[in-house]
Amino acid sequence: MVLYYPPCLKAKNSLQSGNLKSFFCLKKVPLDKTPNGLFLGTPGSGKSFAAKREIVNVFLITEDDIIVVDPEGEYHPLVEHLKGQVVKLSPTSGHFINPMDINPDYSDEEDPLTLKSDFILSLCELIVGGKSGLEPVEKTIIDRCVRLVYRDYLVNPHHNKVPILGDLYNLIRKQTEPEAQRIATSLEIYVTGSLNVFNHRTNVNMRNRLVCFDIKEMGKQLKKIAMLVLQDQVWNRVTVNRNAQKSTWFYVDEFHLLLKEEQTAAYSVEIWKRFRKWGGIPSGLTQNVKDLLASREIENIFENIYCKGWMSNPLLLHKADSPSVAA
Repeated sequence: MVLYYPPCLKAKNSLQSGNLKSFFCLKKVPLDKTPNGLFLGTPGSGKSFAAKREIVNVFLITEDDIIVVDPEGEYHPLVEHLKGQVVKLSPTSGHFINPMDINPDYSDEEDPLTLKSDFILSLCELIVGGKSGLEPVEKTIIDRCVRLVYRDYLVNPHHNKVPILGDLYNLIRKQTEPEAQRIATSLEIYVTGSLNVFNHRTNVNMRNRLVCFDIKEMGKQLKKIAMLVLQDQVWNRVTVNRNAQKSTWFYVDEFHLLLKEEQTAAYSVEIWKRFRKWGGIPSGLTQNVKDLLASREIENIFENIYCKGWMSNPLLLHKADSPSVAA
């Protein structure tokens, strides 16, 4: 059995104001069920409160790790109160996360670069792809360079030898195909330009069991990239924790942003599918239910969710076992 603490509906009536506390209970989810979750609802309906309550339950009752992606700066007071680590990512904060981070347990496959290349392709899709996405030849160039850029590091893994985005950029520039120059030019602003926040090695404490990534001060384009990069960072943490037989709880607000672009949506779905097998328990929060349902991948997300919370006014929390959303 897996310990899980979703909002449980104990009665058929709508939850009345002031009675929220009684609707949270300790729930055991069978191993054949996926403990992933979604918190959906209108502004002010209690999504963040429900997620924070669950975070406190997990923090107090388990020894599991908890990671929060916080696009609006809502969670850092709680995290600080619990002596967690708040990582504030912005172009001026001095806190850096390296999107090229990888560890030997990154994948079950013999070649961990297959999954890492999929992530970097998703990242480049956001940066380079535009509405038409990456062309097949561009994907081939990126995949080739990913394998080259990690070659020395995988022979002798060390933190100071982890490649950064600039290393990948330099390799792409050296390729002879004309498409390589288009990719490199698109990456330039994120490497040597004003948006180079992700062209550094990770310099923040990731060992605290409770970590909150505050990305409120990221611009609109950087925020999407940050959410994708942090999802990959969480995957790194999940793979390390599996060997320690520890679960990793992951909360991501404005989840619909990860499903807007086709390539990032496909990568996000793939990671969510892998989470249960590796001891990860992700939950997405959003008030943009229309945007969420517009994604081609949303059905795959629902199929990998055991608990769903729908919150309206007055607040209603509903648990469902089926892939459909109960309104």
